[in-house]
Amino acid sequence: MFMAGYGGQGVLLAGTLLAQAAIVEEKNVSFLPSYGVEKRGGAAVCTVVISDGDVGSPVVGNPSVAVILNQSSLDKYGPRIKPGGICIVNTSLVDLSGFPRKDLDIIAIEMNAVAREIGDARMVNMVAVGAYAARTGAVSIDALAEALKDTLPERNHRFIPANVRALEAGASLIGKSGQV
Repeated sequence: MFMAGYGGQGVLLAGTLLAQAAIVEEKNVSFLPSYGVEKRGGAAVCTVVISDGDVGSPVVGNPSVAVILNQSSLDKYGPRIKPGGICIVNTSLVDLSGFPRKDLDIIAIEMNAVAREIGDARMVNMVAVGAYAARTGAVSIDALAEALKDTLPERNHRFIPANVRALEAGASLIGKSGQV
C-alpha cells in the first residue's frame, strides 16, 4: 500500500502504525517513508508492504492500494495505482470529478469531516488507516490498537483511546461488502 498527503497529516505515523500492526500479527513487513524538506505542508508519502511470505523490496512502483489524503497526491500518484486496485480518497480535500481512472475501486470518504465528528481534526490519518484495514483485511483493528502502544511515544499514550475511536470510525465506513 501507498499513502500520500502533506506534512502534518500524519502519513508517516500511519505507515509506522501499519508496519507495527503487521508485526503484532507476526506478518512480514517493510516500511519506506519519504517526506519533503518542509516540516509541515511538504509532500509526505510512505509505502508499506505487508505479507505472509517474504518481502523482496520496500519499493513499489504500482501499488495495489493507495490512500490519498490531498489533491496534489492524487494528481501525482493516482496514475501509478495498479489497474483493478483500490484508491481510498479523502474527499474533504480531494476533488475526484477530473480523475480519469475508471479501472480502480475508488472509496471516497470525507476523512476531515469524520475526524472532526469524533472530536479531533488531527485524526484524519487514523480514519484513513481504519478504512484501509477494514477494506483490505491486511491487519486487524485490534492489532492496530495494540500497535499504538509501541508506535506512539509514552507521553502520548493518553491519546490512544481517541486514536482507536478514529480507527473504528474509519473501519465502520466500510460495509460488509468492503464498500462505503
